[in-house]
Amino acid sequence: MLAAFIPFRSSQVHYSYCGNGNKILLCLHGYGESKSSFHFLENYLPPGYQLIAIDLPYHGKTAWKEEKLFAVQDLIRIIDQVLGVHNLTGASLTLLGFSMGGRMSLGVLQTIPHRIDKMILLAPDGLKVNFWYWLATQTYIGNRLFRFTMKYPGWFFALLSIGRRMRLINRSVYKFTSNYVDDKVARRELYQRWSGLRNINPDLKIIKKKIAQHEVRIELIYGEFDRIIRQQRGARFRKGIEAYCNLHVLKAGHQLLQEKNAALITGLL
Repeated sequence: MLAAFIPFRSSQVHYSYCGNGNKILLCLHGYGESKSSFHFLENYLPPGYQLIAIDLPYHGKTAWKEEKLFAVQDLIRIIDQVLGVHNLTGASLTLLGFSMGGRMSLGVLQTIPHRIDKMILLAPDGLKVNFWYWLATQTYIGNRLFRFTMKYPGWFFALLSIGRRMRLINRSVYKFTSNYVDDKVARRELYQRWSGLRNINPDLKIIKKKIAQHEVRIELIYGEFDRIIRQQRGARFRKGIEAYCNLHVLKAGHQLLQEKNAALITGLL
């Protein structure tokens, strides 16, 4: 994989690329990850495809210095700028989004459905409104409490432990949450990322209409043992667009971006 920076307003966006051809596989990573999560796909990329993977704001080597909240239009401008560098202006896209990157991909599809050939989503965020994410990012009081908690997390840990002991929170969610709240740097990054990316909230009703209107193929991949993002979300989303949307369930947990799944992922192209 090769890598480069492109300037975007006051920021520098980092991305990786490989392959040849006019078909673009645009990869958007999950929370706390980076473009490197997709590097293993280089050896499995079908002929005629170029893979482009972008470090989203507050992730990887992207130096994000914008004061305004990140929007879908910003992401599309970044994508178009990268395509322009590679003489692919206006090229149609296949989107590959994992977890948080799934929500970003849904936002792109909602905005420019006529440019999307296919979308492959791995355990995607965005198919269900997470109450705590909504409270922390979409309400004034919730966001103030979120910021306070990231500075003084003691009370939250106590509440989390009680929920675990009462079996109101499963082990996977407890471990996942603790990993991101137990470290000062991780808490700061969590606040930046959740708050800075909060304006990308796809409207599923609109998206489903546009999928049918533009006949966009959708491939949903879930892990059977995933306790973070469950396959039932995909099954509900698929209702009404079955002709365009397929659901795949693997014997896996949440982390589906692994080389053992490369053949399946690229086979769906």
